[in-house]
Amino acid sequence: MESVRKANQRLRNYPILLTKCADKAAAYASCVSRDLNIQHHICDTEFKEFMGCIRKAAVELKTKL
Repeated sequence: MESVRKANQRLRNYPILLTKCADKAAAYASCVSRDLNIQHHICDTEFKEFMGCIRKAAVELKTKL
């Protein structure tokens, strides 16, 4: 049951991680919603920046993703 408790704690941290990276999330969302015919890898740059921010925030909070 310890693993379930830890997983629940990680899930509770996601909103905190997202608020720390709101600007990167908005940039990625606007890229994805820019065109109805989204193509594979078209928003890779924005996605990589967003995930880098999320990972950095997770390290600062000392949590796993």
